[in-house]
Amino acid sequence: MTIDQVRVWDPFVRIFHWSLVTAFVVAYVTEDDPMWLHEIAGYVVLGLVIFRLVWGVVGTRYARFSNFVCSPVVVKQYLTTFFKPDAPRYYGHNPAGGWMVVALLIMLALTSWTGIKLEEVETSGQASQAIEIINSAHADDGHEDNVNQDNEFWEEIHEVTANITLLLIFVHIAGVLFTGFFHGQNLVRAMWTGKKNK
Repeated sequence: MTIDQVRVWDPFVRIFHWSLVTAFVVAYVTEDDPMWLHEIAGYVVLGLVIFRLVWGVVGTRYARFSNFVCSPVVVKQYLTTFFKPDAPRYYGHNPAGGWMVVALLIMLALTSWTGIKLEEVETSGQASQAIEIINSAHADDGHEDNVNQDNEFWEEIHEVTANITLLLIFVHIAGVLFTGFFHGQNLVRAMWTGKKNK
């Protein structure tokens, strides 16, 4: 590390970040094919989110939420001065980036949770069909309709939350690129090396 650099992102934050990127991409791209890979990736995302919530409380200085979650007034002030030469610089997340982290964690948690609910409904429907086949009974149309409605509901909610998360990711990437360009920081490299220029 040179004298003009400061260590910002600890190894846990960096591993979390790139693991989350990988897991979300795998989950989004696989969708239903193969389902087992989609589900594993979804559980990895949820596990990583839980880890980040804990690390946001007990982790290193720049990893803690108290370091980068600011009031809306501070965020507004930051955004109004963003393009000015004397705009404030932040070693950790800037105020807008801090709230993006919070939004992404919330949406990733919701996407994972709705995926679990969808899996529960599908598993319940499959179990009911198996019991009916074993008992050689006719399908209970009312029950089957309810399962199908629940399945469609959770599937739609799951897709909406996943797409909102993807939209936030694009906004996040744009923010990283804009901040890097206007403030002279290579934020992608910093998330690999853990170091930022002073």
